[in-house]
Amino acid sequence: MSDTQHGVTVAGIDCGTNSIRLKIARVDGNGMHDIVPRTLRVIRLGQDVDKTHRFADEALDRAYAAAREFADILAGHQVDGLRFVATSATRDAANREEFEDGIERILGVRPEVIPGTEEADLSFLGATSVVPRTDLAAPYLVVDLGGGSTELVLGGDGTSAPDTQVQAAFSMNIGSVRMTERHLRTDPPTDAEIAAAVADIDAHIDEAFATVPAGRARTIIGVSGTVTTMTALTLGLKEYDHRAVDGVRVRYEDAYAVDDRFLRMTREERRRYKTIHPGRIDVVGGGALVWSRVLAKVSAAALADHGEAIDTFIASEHGLLDGIVLDYGRRLLGE
Repeated sequence: MSDTQHGVTVAGIDCGTNSIRLKIARVDGNGMHDIVPRTLRVIRLGQDVDKTHRFADEALDRAYAAAREFADILAGHQVDGLRFVATSATRDAANREEFEDGIERILGVRPEVIPGTEEADLSFLGATSVVPRTDLAAPYLVVDLGGGSTELVLGGDGTSAPDTQVQAAFSMNIGSVRMTERHLRTDPPTDAEIAAAVADIDAHIDEAFATVPAGRARTIIGVSGTVTTMTALTLGLKEYDHRAVDGVRVRYEDAYAVDDRFLRMTREERRRYKTIHPGRIDVVGGGALVWSRVLAKVSAAALADHGEAIDTFIASEHGLLDGIVLDYGRRLLGE
């Protein structure tokens, strides 16, 4: 075991509706230092969960295969602890115990199925732990757009409350997989399907705004695979490059145009873009639509709140997974 006075080596796994990620890092008084920055596998655990409320057998098989791969990686590192966090799809699945038992057999740790509020808090911690606050205006609104859910998390203003302190959060049951399976069934989606998806998304955002005063935000930080993928496409990258995407500021008008173009593409057309992970080809359009609607609604709320619309966002590679590792490491250190 490590000397906790000098730091701990911890691993975190974020298992979402579409993908599963592993990170191993050293956490000490100076923050988090990556050892294995991120290993990602697209497993589509949430396949048809919105309709059946159960994990499909083939989805469980994909999850177990990824878990065995992660176990091999973990075997090469001496870690002080592993935290496995499961989110939206697992919250909704009637046979989640079967999934939890299978993961525990492979990794020796039982998945923690966290509520959307904790997911929001951890996403905010991960995103704000690395933002260059010298040139970003508080309050920050972190948007974590997943496959099954999307979290809106508003932080303080740096004056009446620290800008890293969560002030309000809400988890919406909308995401790239859920919207695609629920509405965007045609390839490419029809105008009627898109309109139905927009109505569904907007209703969820309006509900979230009753809890989260998003209009107070001055900076929007977008995290998750949908946001970073669409940002890479907006930048015109031929292949995905996390260094080019992380921390970049993007204009709304550029993002809207790209989001709409890829929403209306066929899956075969999207497949030509190496920038998109193969596991996101069929759902990235649904995610792009959620992202565009969130941006538009937050900007309108900001205009109404303080007379200034927001017209850019910051894309971040850091979110829930970073928050899981950093929070767990701090707790082991007794901070």
